[in-house]
Amino acid sequence: MTADSSVASPGQQRAPEGAVTVLAPRGFSAGRRGPAGQEARRPRRASRVSLGLVDGGGVLLGALVLPVSHRYPLVIALLALGVVVLNRRAALYDTLVVPGALDELPAVCGRIAVGWAAVVALSPLRSLAPAVLVTAVVVHCAAACAGRAAVHGVRRRALRRRPSPALVVGPVTTARRVSAALLRQPDCGVRPVGLVADDVEFLGESDGEPGLPVLTTGLEARRAAIQNGVEEVLVVGAGTREEKAAVLRALAAYGCVLWELDADPASYGLGGHRPGPGQLAGFSRRLLGPGRGPRRGSVGKRVLDLVLSGALLVLAGPVLLVCAAVLRVMDGPGVVFRQERIGKDGRPFTMLKLRTHRPASDHEAATRWSVANEQDMSTFCHFLRRTSLDELLQLWNVFRGDMSLVGPRPERPFFVAKFSQAHPGYPARHRMRTGITGLAQIHGLRGDTSIEDRCRYDNAYIDNWSLWQDVCILLRTAAQFVRPTGS
Repeated sequence: MTADSSVASPGQQRAPEGAVTVLAPRGFSAGRRGPAGQEARRPRRASRVSLGLVDGGGVLLGALVLPVSHRYPLVIALLALGVVVLNRRAALYDTLVVPGALDELPAVCGRIAVGWAAVVALSPLRSLAPAVLVTAVVVHCAAACAGRAAVHGVRRRALRRRPSPALVVGPVTTARRVSAALLRQPDCGVRPVGLVADDVEFLGESDGEPGLPVLTTGLEARRAAIQNGVEEVLVVGAGTREEKAAVLRALAAYGCVLWELDADPASYGLGGHRPGPGQLAGFSRRLLGPGRGPRRGSVGKRVLDLVLSGALLVLAGPVLLVCAAVLRVMDGPGVVFRQERIGKDGRPFTMLKLRTHRPASDHEAATRWSVANEQDMSTFCHFLRRTSLDELLQLWNVFRGDMSLVGPRPERPFFVAKFSQAHPGYPARHRMRTGITGLAQIHGLRGDTSIEDRCRYDNAYIDNWSLWQDVCILLRTAAQFVRPTGS
């Protein structure tokens, strides 16, 4: 955890009437897009066809496991059709977003299992041995998931090379803040090229800082969309949808996809919105339209914490004993570091770590930000920090219920008060148990990184929480565990 390292927001640059000078995205020529957004839709259509072909190929590979005498073409064709229909109803061919390799695994495998169960129950395949059928389902699932991961990977790399150009619609101050955050995360696949707002007069004249043009009329917004091949529109700020309804309708008619981003910290946890397909650079997002409220599952999350933390405590016990013994020999007694942190609903708890530094006083321990690079730390303590082995004792906090395996990182009371004043969304992080790892950490927000960005990712994690998201974060954390970064 580190102090806020901010990045300057794009400056205000008013677009002159009749000539929209919007920033051209990397690898994108102005005016390149055809009418009605056809150019933007081709990659999505190609991905949708590729996903359908992958699902069909998975059916064929699964059928190869069956004995030759039971490879009925009609049955295989019906199975393929059934799986495609189920996936389509579950929006698994929706290419507006690019999910991770693990994100859609439960949905894909579940529908494959349902398809096979229906076909087996209604066809001669029910005479086969269960082991053969299970093997066929496993092969089908593995082939479909691997193929879909490859398709998503190709599109994700394409978006990194040529991000989707976007307009940000909302109050100028909010739109600038969101645009700056998106530009700090180039791998998100979206690059703002202009701001659409009507409250420019409250900001005064441009401060000369280079940045995104501010468009104030529907005509300017449409020109910007045509010139820059805008594919997505990001709506931010309370009430923006109603205030800019005419502009949004015009952009939607042009072929743009309209997203609503939770840029206002006050909107966190108020409900009444449909959880979107994940997040964009830590902002919760959703397509404009009605939907259901957020899902709940605290019991499942607690069961996962108990099972995994208990098992990991047993497995990591020898490692902890060795580390504690080395610390005892090198630095003397007091190998366990105890510190007050703020948990769920603002309740304090005592967090445990292996001691890697001895503060001069209790006041220093409570108010000094980071000692990860102090020269007086031993080589072994540096090693514990780089590998995060000093954090293993927090498994006991998880087992006790003070923390969760996945959640916002806990902070000391002094810094909670400080960050809550500087970042309005910071207190909303305490709606859920704090965690050892989280969505912010797997996106590289460890060490000397922005508190604003961490806060946004943490709130997006809570707003879009699911048990499977926890599993994905844990797997990605395990893959990053040996990287030389501290927390």
